[in-house]
Amino acid sequence: MNPLITAGELLDAPDDVVVIDVTWNLAGPPGREAYDAGHVPGAHFVDLDTELAGPPGDGGRHPLPSASVVEAALRRAGAGPDSSVVVYDAANSMAAARARWVFRYFGLRDVRVLDGGLAAWRAAGGEVSTEVPADAAGSFVAVPGGLPVLDAAGAAELASSGVLLDARAPERFAGEVEPMDKVAGHIPGAVNAPTTGNVGPDGRFLPADDLRARFAALGADGSRPVGAYCGSGVTAAHESLALEIAGLDAAVYVGSWSEWITDPDRPVATGPA
Repeated sequence: MNPLITAGELLDAPDDVVVIDVTWNLAGPPGREAYDAGHVPGAHFVDLDTELAGPPGDGGRHPLPSASVVEAALRRAGAGPDSSVVVYDAANSMAAARARWVFRYFGLRDVRVLDGGLAAWRAAGGEVSTEVPADAAGSFVAVPGGLPVLDAAGAAELASSGVLLDARAPERFAGEVEPMDKVAGHIPGAVNAPTTGNVGPDGRFLPADDLRARFAALGADGSRPVGAYCGSGVTAAHESLALEIAGLDAAVYVGSWSEWITDPDRPVATGPA
């Protein structure tokens, strides 16, 4: 199944497709404000910080949420075990990719990202609404373990025996700046692959062949296992989605850098790729 859906395809989709808006801004304002200002008609809002992540702490800034929280969010949106779900945001699908990854991890099979997000929807002639749909009564049951994950030890091992991609901006990877976490740098042996390079200026993902070439140039050519991490596990999911489009499987280090640095004995590297 194609992990993406175009705006045109969504316009023609059956009425029973569940649409979820996960618009989110790392530095604010809250995504709910953007949703309230206008969203795909019938879309339910799911909050990344509280429903697609657990409380921040030793597990990082955006650790895995509990199964019960994810189950409640999907049921509120009307999802059942066989529902077709589309997720989107108002940017370049960073939050939408996290939603898709979390939902698939907890067992939702048919979930796709609206390529290009709300801007693509508008450009295709899609209307927007400020009407908030009533809570539905879905029957989805969340069961964890649907996708491979890495812990800190697994990430360190993959950095030496496979390919561990760091999805953050080059200056954060190099340790030149660190706006979010207490320690700057990267996991030794990781390869920098800024997730902004996965999409074009319009926020849509690059063609599969282009993504395949991009990752192959970084050593992820299918010959070795691949994993992804970022600052807190959000853009790592975007990297994972881009790798999937390219035909590559990748495990995600959900805790990512914000969890890695909670142990002062873990090594830290600096400098460019």
